[in-house]
Amino acid sequence: MLDDIALTPKEHYQLALARQEIEYLRRLYGRATDALGKTDDEEARRFGIETYHRIFTDDVKVRVTGTDHPLEGEGPQAWIDVVTNALKDYETTQHLIGTQLVRFENVRFDGGDIVCGTASMSSYLHAWHAWPDRRVRVVLGTYEDKVRFSMDHGWRIFDMTLEHASAEHRMMGDLAV
Repeated sequence: MLDDIALTPKEHYQLALARQEIEYLRRLYGRATDALGKTDDEEARRFGIETYHRIFTDDVKVRVTGTDHPLEGEGPQAWIDVVTNALKDYETTQHLIGTQLVRFENVRFDGGDIVCGTASMSSYLHAWHAWPDRRVRVVLGTYEDKVRFSMDHGWRIFDMTLEHASAEHRMMGDLAV
C-alpha cells in the first residue's frame, strides 16, 4: 500500500485518475461481456472482442471459482471463446458492477506522473441472464482483479478471478401496467 503522506499533490491527483481508469476497466468488461452474448449482432460482438483485447494484457489469466462448473482461460481470445460459449443460449444478459475498491500496491512516479505500477481491485457482480422462455438466471459474485500500468498500454487487467457466490433461477414477471 502506498504511504499517502509521502505523496506530492500531483501524485495524489495521478492516483485519483488511475483509480477511475482501473474501475472503468471492470465497467467496460461488463458491457463487452453483454455484447459477446449477442451472437447474431456482429457489431456488438466486434465491440466485445476489441474491448477484451483493450482491457486485458495478452497473457491475462482468467477464472471463475465457487461453482460446479469452474471456467478458466489464458489470454483475451481464450476468454472470449469461454464467454461466447457460456452465453450462447441466453436471449440477453446484463452484468451490473458495483462497490469497487482499488488498492495500489506498487506505483512508481517520475516527475509526478505514473510510469509503472500494480494494483488490485475488488468489484461486486449482479448479473441477469435471460433465456428465450422468460426464465432468468441471476448470478451474484465478486471479481478480484490484478492490474498493472505500462507506458504503452496504460492500466490493464493481468489476472481476474470471479468468485461465484450464488445463482438463482426464476421466471420473469408480466409487464402488465
